[in-house]
Amino acid sequence: MKTILFFIIGTFFVITLYMSEVSSWFRIYEMSQFNAFHMYGVIGSAVFLIVIITFSIKKLKIKSVLDKRPTTIPNKENGCKRYLYESIIFGGCWAISGTCPSPMYSNLGAGFLPIIGVIFAAIFGTFVSDVIQPKLLY
Repeated sequence: MKTILFFIIGTFFVITLYMSEVSSWFRIYEMSQFNAFHMYGVIGSAVFLIVIITFSIKKLKIKSVLDKRPTTIPNKENGCKRYLYESIIFGGCWAISGTCPSPMYSNLGAGFLPIIGVIFAAIFGTFVSDVIQPKLLY
């Protein structure tokens, strides 16, 4: 049942990304050139909603919909260097590929087959990050 629910939510999310043009390479290029507000508006709206939802979950002690256990959201660890390095790598890969992780799948669903190479590169990058992260000194 959980798998079906997650599949439905994921499908809805990917369709929303595609319909809002967030997965469009042109929109990402426009954003990186500071020529349009579209992507900044979408990202800003998402951050605003996430802050409200996270605050509500913590304050109201909302339980999980799936198993009725209390939802816990741990606080982030302090460390500016870690987040700075990771965001530079993420942003650089975003600029090179023209897409970030979620829109990759909406592009695949829309039939843009060259995105398969980007998906494999992202999976490989995640694996490499998992292997080297314990060895990094932040």
